[in-house]
Amino acid sequence: MSDFYVSKLAVVGVGLIGGSFALALKQAGLVGEVVGIGRGRANLETACERGIIDSFTHSLVEGVAEADVVFLATPVRTLARVAAEALPYMKKGAVLTDGGSVKAEVVAAIEPLLPEGVHFVPGHPVAGTERSGAEAAFATLYRGRRCILTPTSRTDRGALELVRQLWRAAGSEVVDMTPEKHDHILAAISHLPHMVAYALVNAVVGCGDQDEDILSYSAGGFRDFTRIASSDPTMWRDIALSNREALLEVIGIFEKSLATVKSDIAAGNADALFDFFQRSKQRRDAIV
Repeated sequence: MSDFYVSKLAVVGVGLIGGSFALALKQAGLVGEVVGIGRGRANLETACERGIIDSFTHSLVEGVAEADVVFLATPVRTLARVAAEALPYMKKGAVLTDGGSVKAEVVAAIEPLLPEGVHFVPGHPVAGTERSGAEAAFATLYRGRRCILTPTSRTDRGALELVRQLWRAAGSEVVDMTPEKHDHILAAISHLPHMVAYALVNAVVGCGDQDEDILSYSAGGFRDFTRIASSDPTMWRDIALSNREALLEVIGIFEKSLATVKSDIAAGNADALFDFFQRSKQRRDAIV
């Protein structure tokens, strides 16, 4: 490995996130060999057929050996366990990084496990779709999106710069922040919307009578709003539990906001409702 070229990249979990990272780096010409590591043979074969990876193995030990960079793209509650299995077999100078949507818990678990000479750069590309698996990966997923890195006092500066340049090559704007700040922000702008989407689908189903499929009447607005409720339930169960404290805080704030609009509807307060909707529209329009 020299400068920002990675001779061998190991991707643990070749799905939307890991597969798209590999494709983006291949397209940028910054990676040589890519080995995929996972349990599902069919998914790994698909990744090979699509040119996402050059080879695959079910053995974590075999896959990370001699890799310059190891990217963990497994569910967030498995990251520490996978890292614990992989780190003893990574060569000196190698870099471990991840794409987990929760950082404080992951960093606290992995940093004490680092062998001498092996580096860890925690990260989170803020991008995705509701689809999963190697079939869902595409090279431009990260283009124009942000990738958040959460280095600590223990993070090697050279490893940090390497990972920063890899994400820039994938098309991302890279920003650094503490793991705690990351988790607070993501609880609000990513984790809460997913909880609301899942809850809304279940709530609407409960509005129908026993013999009627109320969801069959849904149109564009409902389908667009709840698209993310088609995301992987395992992933979101793990995120909800791993970022529990921050997520409960923002759910409480959301509950207060919903209670306000409920109260204004009950009171028939037209002016307050208009102001509520107008403020939301202006803030939403400002970020589009």
